Amino acid sequence: MTTLTQDYQITWEKLPDDYKLPDDPVDNINQPALAAALTESLELAGKISANALTTTNYGICATLNNKMVIKAPDWAFIAKINVSREEVIRSYTPQLQGDIPVIVMEFISDTQETEYSIKATYPPGKWFFYERILKVPNYIIFEPDNGSFEMYRLKNTEQYILQEPDDENQLYWIAEMNLYLGVWQGTRENRTGKWLRWWDEQGNVLPWGSELAEQERQRAEQERQRAERLAAQLRAAGIEPEV
Repeated sequence: MTTLTQDYQITWEKLPDDYKLPDDPVDNINQPALAAALTESLELAGKISANALTTTNYGICATLNNKMVIKAPDWAFIAKINVSREEVIRSYTPQLQGDIPVIVMEFISDTQETEYSIKATYPPGKWFFYERILKVPNYIIFEPDNGSFEMYRLKNTEQYILQEPDDENQLYWIAEMNLYLGVWQGTRENRTGKWLRWWDEQGNVLPWGSELAEQERQRAEQERQRAERLAAQLRAAGIEPEV
């Protein structure tokens, strides 16, 4: 498949089997935790279908003017792939292997401003790649240390426009996922700080596994206390409760 524009040619080609991918480590300790938290709550809420794909520091490919370009967003969500998962173990090529990502996220961790780079010449910057090449509808730039959050949405101008949160709860609507996204302060896996989290249409946060376990623990404790009160009432009435 080929997409022609005034200034460049985009083709959607599978990554060659002998293509050597960069093997760089993640930029800091927070990135894997932030990404895992986003995926876990979606999975527990049943929001990830069998043919959907969530990625973390994983190569998304396009060929620009006959040169392969690979960018690895810190987190991305692809609603549907049309090939087996075995075919996308190393990388993913939109249009050829499935849908364009619904959303990509970058967790700022360097000083080069690559998340904002609109460099169009090879190799293109991240902003240019997501906006002009992939045309990802939602682009998130998040600073975990201070909680700075920017959501850009691709408008009819085919350019990213900075979005404002809704007035009621300061969350951002992701129409393609039928969910809100926002910043949450709290503790998970020994990290206390700012997190990105999902909320449903009714404004309920999608829980993590640890939160579901705590809810179940509290429910069981309330049930135990209720049973003890009932047993005490029966004994006071001269009735020995059955064990």
